Amino acid sequence: MTDTGASRRAEVREATGCTIGARDVSFDAYHGETFVIMGLSGSGKSTLLRCVARLSPLSRGSVILEGEDLTAMNEAELRAVRRAKLSMVFQHFGLFWHRRVIDNVAYGLEVQGIDRKTRHSKADEMLNLVGLEGCAGSYPHQLSGGMQQRVGLARALVVEPTVLFFDEPFSALDPLIRRDMQDELLRIRAGINGTVIFVTHDFDEAIKLGDRIAVMKDGEFDQVGTAAELIMNPATEYVEEFVKGVPRVKVLRVGDVVTELDGSTPQHGVPASESLETVLPLLVANTEDIAVLDEQNTAIGRIDRSAVTRLIRPQP
Repeated sequence: MTDTGASRRAEVREATGCTIGARDVSFDAYHGETFVIMGLSGSGKSTLLRCVARLSPLSRGSVILEGEDLTAMNEAELRAVRRAKLSMVFQHFGLFWHRRVIDNVAYGLEVQGIDRKTRHSKADEMLNLVGLEGCAGSYPHQLSGGMQQRVGLARALVVEPTVLFFDEPFSALDPLIRRDMQDELLRIRAGINGTVIFVTHDFDEAIKLGDRIAVMKDGEFDQVGTAAELIMNPATEYVEEFVKGVPRVKVLRVGDVVTELDGSTPQHGVPASESLETVLPLLVANTEDIAVLDEQNTAIGRIDRSAVTRLIRPQP
């Protein structure tokens, strides 16, 4: 659509009658990373996810997975990749209502031709992993919404995918269940390999789950970065509006407010990965400098108190 010369989505719609899904979007998602794509409804985030997952066609561009171009594959090759390396957790669960829970979870292994005993054994492991012990023989309609989404998560994990896609998987859940599922995903995420690409419209959810966040608007990325980078240095007014109400001391880490050591190493030290909120009492109780420590417990600087003061000052 950029061939029309139009620079905005509304201009393209007026000139062509078509709506841009996603354009000029390029990004790398790294092994072991949770990459979050977030934006308001209609921003193009789910369209982009479906293009990357090869569920929707691309008008141009490519999707590279472990050095292979998925857009250059024929249907048989792409089907093989989907079965072995890609998994999707949908917003509305997408379960087979006529199948028991264990057969829903084992479905990905079934289409791979894995024998029944082996796939059921693996499915049982996944059900235990997501906290659904004893539910193997139930049908989806016998489970709550949160439990159904856990079945969907177990089904996605059972094939040990290289990339796991989440399309607003928790948005249909009640707030308490949603938080439980976020915590559950964080717990499971620590023990699995591969990359997670997660779509959400909730910035709090993006901050909680994402290693990096891409803020999307009108089919394009406004900014990509860590939560700290988005909060400390928003690139556009749109991003700034998103982060305005975020309690920054809850999001930022000690490493985000580090400055050079001034003289000898301070007596007190805290890890760079520590939440800024948790060290505020220590800053109040001690007027002396506090060292910032790396993973080897070596001082890499000191906490910049003036930066902390600016962060906790009420935002206009």
